[in-house]
Amino acid sequence: MKNLTPSPYGFAVFLVSCCLFGGEVDAYGQNHTTWSDYGGAADSAQYSALKQINRSNVNRLEVAWSYPTADGKRYLFNPIVVDGLMYVLAKNNSIVALDASSGKEIWTYASNPAPAIITNRGINYWESKDRAERRLLFAADHFLQAVDARTGKPIPSFGKAGRVDLKEGLGRDPKTITLAQSTTPGRVFEDLLILGSATNEGYRSAPGDIRAFDVRTGKLVWTFHTIPHPGELGYDTWPEDAWKIVGGANVWSEFSLDEKRGIVYAPTASAKYNFYGANRKGANLFGDCLLALDARTGKRLWHFQMVHHDIWDYDDATAPKLLTVRHGGKRIDVVAQVSKQGFVWVFNRVTGEPLWPIEERPVPKSDMPGEETWPTQPFPLKPPPFARQKFTVEDLSPFIEDPQERARFRDEILSARNEGLFTPPGLRNTIQMPGNNGGANWGGAAVDPTNGTLFVVSKDLPAILKLVPDRTAPDGVRYTSGFGLVTARNGLSPIAPPWSSLTAYDLNEGTIKWKIPLGDVPELAAMGVKDTGSHHPKVGPVVTAGGLIFTGTRDRRVRAIDVETGKTLWEKEVDAALEGIPAVYEIAGREYVVFCASAQVGLTQSTQGRIAGAYVVFALPHSPAGRK
Repeated sequence: MKNLTPSPYGFAVFLVSCCLFGGEVDAYGQNHTTWSDYGGAADSAQYSALKQINRSNVNRLEVAWSYPTADGKRYLFNPIVVDGLMYVLAKNNSIVALDASSGKEIWTYASNPAPAIITNRGINYWESKDRAERRLLFAADHFLQAVDARTGKPIPSFGKAGRVDLKEGLGRDPKTITLAQSTTPGRVFEDLLILGSATNEGYRSAPGDIRAFDVRTGKLVWTFHTIPHPGELGYDTWPEDAWKIVGGANVWSEFSLDEKRGIVYAPTASAKYNFYGANRKGANLFGDCLLALDARTGKRLWHFQMVHHDIWDYDDATAPKLLTVRHGGKRIDVVAQVSKQGFVWVFNRVTGEPLWPIEERPVPKSDMPGEETWPTQPFPLKPPPFARQKFTVEDLSPFIEDPQERARFRDEILSARNEGLFTPPGLRNTIQMPGNNGGANWGGAAVDPTNGTLFVVSKDLPAILKLVPDRTAPDGVRYTSGFGLVTARNGLSPIAPPWSSLTAYDLNEGTIKWKIPLGDVPELAAMGVKDTGSHHPKVGPVVTAGGLIFTGTRDRRVRAIDVETGKTLWEKEVDAALEGIPAVYEIAGREYVVFCASAQVGLTQSTQGRIAGAYVVFALPHSPAGRK
């Protein structure tokens, strides 16, 4: 057995907080005209074929109704709408069913045990073929649960007394597992719920198994080991028996489904620990991969690894996007994956063959004791990146007005190791750009599957990494906590704006159509400084057949943007900042757009009190003239 004893180094992270042609049919045969699943449909397109609201009338949008979250807490939930009911998260992390046309409360389900955190980005809906059974599926406090979608009543026949313990069945003592539940929902395929997990980010976290459960009984149906067991493909890319002690390589974010083919696409995260991998030498399959699995069995169909032996926390955090493009004179069903590094990877959805060349390039070696970085990393040659991938003194923000502070940042950058995307963390500062919390993240992309376009919300958030020994830990390998570096005077990022962007791609050609700063910083906008992009956006775009992109930002603004030009056609201020993915739906011939406005605003978020949160729903006026 190979030596698995880690080096006595943990780390402290210093974050520079600047640190288909002809429409596809969704799960319910509605051709993207419903919003019955997280992100709109199982394919994660974040697309609506509704077009009553369009370029010509979007400026007439008005508030149809709103529903207060009623507890002053932060929410980033993507509502779903089924049978005229909207399901939201509110009232101390309860699931609330609302009349989707009026906002009237129908029922409330409190989490069990209360006040456990329910999957706070969204939940799953399932119905039997005859619609006799209709369920909402979610996790709370590491237990998978199901309730009746019509009544909000728990289903006691599901699992054991209505619950399935997600800490069981992972090949580890459940008592040693601290995290086994993702805050993102899974994907329903036929009578299965496919789930990932959010393992902790330190040493000896839980393994990132992808699992499928029977939606009726809660029984485990299949498991895919992202850290391979003996005899499984990829086992030789780890030290011997690493599966027993190494964790991560998990899907904490978003799955996508090709329901026609029965393929689930899973974007995996890094193995743990995130920034130091001496105890997991090798390429570490299936960490940082796009995995294509048979949705019925969990069998691997193909994979591509975006980062070999990740020590940068370069998780694939955004849902793979399914669409059809014209390429080489043919129509090809593809899957597009965007990344924290700012890359767009495009593959044949069935074979895994890349549409454009991917080049393995030599990358810097680590100077850390015990660490063995992989000698090369893959770089897609096309499409071009959507995020900046370097940070030098020439990129310092003009808003660093204090000369001493500016000099400090300059000295830190010049003295740091700064050799590109894959500069290994070490005992001295290393620059990371667009950062382990930069690029694209969960909910951050949408596609129009009818014409091969992709839209990406991203942030440029450089980080400075440094590994620091923590001699106080019992095994000498734990890490000290990190802290952020921002400008002391105004809390802004040290990198020049824009800090967040919206980029439109033509994936038929592999080119950028347009790119705009997304949102503003309220403190700067009040002084007349606009188009900087907002800080730390955590909101996803939604594309519609009306030629619009709906999105919102932390400046309390919801927006409708022209898909062809990137021009803002409509915006409205609401009472709180925006997070999560909007939803688009139709009731009785009227189209609605709902935003979750329940986040904190501006640069001083930690000092703010209760949030005046609400689900805010917009529609055209009732009069026929208003909906033309």
